[in-house]
Amino acid sequence: MTRTVLESKSKTVIIGFDEPFCVIGERINPTGRKKLAAELEAGDFTTVEIDALQQVACGATVLDVNSGAVFTNKMAEDPRYADNNFVEPPLMRELIARIQAITDVPLCIDSSVPAALEAGLAACEGRPLLNSVTGEEERLERVLPLVKKYNVPVVAISNDDTGISPDPEVRFAVAKKIVQRAADFGIPAHDIVVDPLVMPVGAMATAGQQVFALVRKLREELGVNTTCGASNISFGLPHRHGINAAFLPMAIGAGMTSAIMNPVRQVEMEAIRAANFLMNHDPNGGEWIRFSKVIEAVEAGATFAEASAAASQATSGRRGGRRARA
Repeated sequence: MTRTVLESKSKTVIIGFDEPFCVIGERINPTGRKKLAAELEAGDFTTVEIDALQQVACGATVLDVNSGAVFTNKMAEDPRYADNNFVEPPLMRELIARIQAITDVPLCIDSSVPAALEAGLAACEGRPLLNSVTGEEERLERVLPLVKKYNVPVVAISNDDTGISPDPEVRFAVAKKIVQRAADFGIPAHDIVVDPLVMPVGAMATAGQQVFALVRKLREELGVNTTCGASNISFGLPHRHGINAAFLPMAIGAGMTSAIMNPVRQVEMEAIRAANFLMNHDPNGGEWIRFSKVIEAVEAGATFAEASAAASQATSGRRGGRRARA
């Protein structure tokens, strides 16, 4: 069975067909978050630290760290602050240092800037997930050598120089190309986590069916683990969390093994916990029973984040200091 191994300094997370679904927390990302981007420009990492702890407490076993920012207020003193290539590498190093100081989960280093990816790899303890490589020739030549050099797994996004195809067979072909090119660098298929690209169901009625079929094919024919930006499925629609909560168990049933998502949403995490139990990835329902205590606290008036944090602290106290496998 395919096993993609991620590590922090003290914890191992395995993405795999017979493993619990891997929740990759998405919130540490200044793209589209003006308040967070402004805080980072001012050297304030308070929200980053809060988001890191909160996501882990709510069930994220990996944290995505995205450095996609430009510093608009500093442009007047130095126009290079308008350039992601200038801003992101040092920002990525600082983000990783701050997060690793307060939590022990593995990280997913996320940037479109190769220099930021390498800065993150150099700063990261353990074995992070690199996000990402595409089928674009320039990207393959820039990112795959980093994957090989640092011996890390990588997210492979199924678009290439022609863009994102609405045809799932084309997206499969791009994924296959990336797996084959990775093999040329000596990178095994178990270190490729394919993102087959989830289309919004509001714009394409067959989007859900497409991704379920694609995930099965990627598993059966390429033997790779898979991920996605889970909220893409509901983009532009009302009551998005209800759609996401239905999509995630269906994707898990089709064979998807991870997702980049917001774990602070109770309904979506509840759906994942239940799916793990139903797929026999939660032996004897132990995690579901522990999660039920969180729901009881929410029903008694706590927020989901508060109840999750309290449960997480109680569990950490019982585990002690041994190296843990998530």
